Amino acid sequence: MRRNRYRVLCVTLLMTMSTASVLAADRVKLAGGTIEGTGPQASGLREFKGIPFAQPPVGSLRWSPPQPVKKWSGVRPATAFGPRCMQQSLFGDMNFRSNGMSEDCLYLNVWTPAKSAGERLPVLVYFFGGGFVAGDGSEPRYDGASMARKGIVAITVNYRLGVFGFLAHPDLTRESAHHASGNYTLLDQSAALVWVRQNIAAFGGDPRKITIAGESAGSVAVSAQMASPLSRDLISGAIGESGSIMGALPAVPLADAEEQGRKFAASLGTDIAALRAMTAAQLLEAASKPGTPRFGPAIDGYFFPESPLAIFTAGKQAHVPLLAGWNSEEMNARGVLGRDEPNRENFEKAVGRLYGADAAAVLKEYAAGTNEEALQSATDLASDRFIAFSTWKWIELSGKTGGKPVYRYYYSRPRAPMTPEMGNATPGLAGGVIKGTGPAATPAPPARGAVHSAEIEYAMGNLDTNKVYQWTAEDHKVSSVMQDYFANFIRTGNPNGAGSPEWHSTSDGALPVMRIDVETRAEADRRRGRYLLLDRLAAH
Repeated sequence: MRRNRYRVLCVTLLMTMSTASVLAADRVKLAGGTIEGTGPQASGLREFKGIPFAQPPVGSLRWSPPQPVKKWSGVRPATAFGPRCMQQSLFGDMNFRSNGMSEDCLYLNVWTPAKSAGERLPVLVYFFGGGFVAGDGSEPRYDGASMARKGIVAITVNYRLGVFGFLAHPDLTRESAHHASGNYTLLDQSAALVWVRQNIAAFGGDPRKITIAGESAGSVAVSAQMASPLSRDLISGAIGESGSIMGALPAVPLADAEEQGRKFAASLGTDIAALRAMTAAQLLEAASKPGTPRFGPAIDGYFFPESPLAIFTAGKQAHVPLLAGWNSEEMNARGVLGRDEPNRENFEKAVGRLYGADAAAVLKEYAAGTNEEALQSATDLASDRFIAFSTWKWIELSGKTGGKPVYRYYYSRPRAPMTPEMGNATPGLAGGVIKGTGPAATPAPPARGAVHSAEIEYAMGNLDTNKVYQWTAEDHKVSSVMQDYFANFIRTGNPNGAGSPEWHSTSDGALPVMRIDVETRAEADRRRGRYLLLDRLAAH
């Protein structure tokens, strides 16, 4: 009996020692205090969720630049995603693991494969998409575990949205030490990068090897952070998936943004003090009423000393390697044709309405000899007008003035069919999922390529987190190739590696575009004439 009791005591002691060792490994000391995460997982990764990188932007801090986190005592749990930022439910392809919704939402999440703080692994900071009005770092499609298994410390970041993130107003400008207002969304992202630079070594990351990436509004954010003097020295590389600040969600002059904010306040019969006194739910509801203008970036003289276009044209942006591209069907033909029948006659009429005296030049680049060609050309033109042209402009200027390699992709893998469990759900116009019946569920035309946002799960290695689609072996093949390209780029600034087709930079070689599909291959740029024309028309 004594021997059995002794053995039980020894086992209990060993288990206690083992638990203490694991807990010690889960604890990380940061500038603000100590946190405790959930690792190591069976995969060997450690995960830390809901880490504050700035004070809650509430009360007097609503519409103020993010402030450093106040230090805490004891050990703060980092085992659950923080709240998502205030937003309406707008996009059917978003699902969240966040702890509800709150104005107190400036949190980030870290996945690390490092066993110690001295490993100096490359770092990925990913900005979610959603038009700067929706989205969250907890979305499964952005989960960092798959990238972490590639030897990368992966991070997702929350940032203020909509009226909370972009309201500019003359009173806010006057109270600002920088004589600027708006751009709180972009300032949140910049503050997160500062936090990462200061703290990432504790997770085994290299503070001098931080690549930023994002899709749609997240891609716009990447280009914006490259342009801003607040962030451009904090990053070593950039990845953009569909969109840039030079065309998609563009920055407007501060005076214009202030006037929009003044009109918004006046429509409520109130001032900034009263707006700050409103609850977050009341403010979100007021800003979501039909007819309320969209709030977006401003050329504020602080985050953007001048227009992003001027910054990139002059070569004042971050001089870092860039990997960027877009999808083959960013928007369908309705973006040009509306509800008109997709045929040659209607396409020509639509181009005439949109471009007037320049219509003939547009029709030359977007050929429409047959109804089928008209449908494809309408799709291409809608995609370019929506987001592809702005991405091309970013790539073009970066190649001319950035001084570092630029790698361009064209993603063309259509999504797999939906699973039978999705019932009567239909694809949305830009990659979302519409559930239910009625006018809102009117299905988009059948996809002719890779729709907007379709590449995210492939690039991040997260197909299995999305249960909507019936993924096949070919989908996993595409994901493996695309994720390897991204991971190689994050590690070295060059996407090339063993087992993948060679990818030339835009200034190196005769095949400067990598078409990513089941048979991934390098291609010549056959669409350059379109973008040169759109660039000329945009300059008018």
